[in-house]
Amino acid sequence: MTKIIPFIIISILLAGCIVPKKKFDDVIAQKVQLESDLADKNSQLEKANASLSELDSILKNLKNDTTILHADINTTKKRLAELDKEYTQLNTYYKNLLSNSGKLNRDMAQQQEQLLTIQQNLERTRKANDSLNTSLSEREKKVKELEQVLANKDKAVNDLKNKISNALLNFKENDLTVKVKNGKVYVSLTEQLLFASGSTEVDAKGVTALQQLAKAIKDQHDINIMVEGHTDNVPISRKSQYMQDNWDLSVMRATSITKILTRAGVLPKQIVAAGKGEFSPLASNDTPQNKQKNRRTEIIITPDLGELFKILETN
Repeated sequence: MTKIIPFIIISILLAGCIVPKKKFDDVIAQKVQLESDLADKNSQLEKANASLSELDSILKNLKNDTTILHADINTTKKRLAELDKEYTQLNTYYKNLLSNSGKLNRDMAQQQEQLLTIQQNLERTRKANDSLNTSLSEREKKVKELEQVLANKDKAVNDLKNKISNALLNFKENDLTVKVKNGKVYVSLTEQLLFASGSTEVDAKGVTALQQLAKAIKDQHDINIMVEGHTDNVPISRKSQYMQDNWDLSVMRATSITKILTRAGVLPKQIVAAGKGEFSPLASNDTPQNKQKNRRTEIIITPDLGELFKILETN
């Protein structure tokens, strides 16, 4: 997003031979603001990814706790049955003692004391069992809520993936791919579909593909979108004041694509434009075919995790 400035400045230079100082200062101010916005967006994305990992960890812990509670309840039930049996035996013995002569009074007193102790233990055990049952029910409910939300999220991601795939059916598979990875939808578009070599202007065919993609996702207000530009490791042939290397090229391409998506109806606040240059290749840059794979744009669509956060806040 922050690299939109080079594109703006280029446009200004092409529009006139001389740039007024005030306009140049305005552009610099916009650059600073946009860099700040990108830092905020990156921070939010890191927090969301960290929160998702934390959610998975909490869900695993809840499941482990549930298994332990089940084992505790089974042990408590077994102990409760043993105490009930012992109580019945002692109670029967006590009644028999009452019918005997006074010589058994001391034994009876001792048995009464034991009986009282067993009754107290039995009551404590029952209360502990009730408490465990309540805790288990609450944990099972929490686990089911989390599992349901995660299932809904996975279904929403797959539904969105299918919707995007259907919207882009008229494009060749070697021009673009749509897949789900790590709970996100990845739309990967090749350079040959979008740009001429070294250019930051999207071709007409690429504009059509992006407009169809925007039509499929513009009503999805519960998603975040990252547009990532990627290149191979071949240095750019035409350097300028505002484009020195592949990193600049990848950012400017991502920005061009972002503008097409927003003009087609996607909310600007949902999108972050970024460039990774040659530093995240799909394959080694050792053959023309591999270099072609690496020259791509990836549009990464992430679902909103707000509902999961709400469940955790009530934990």
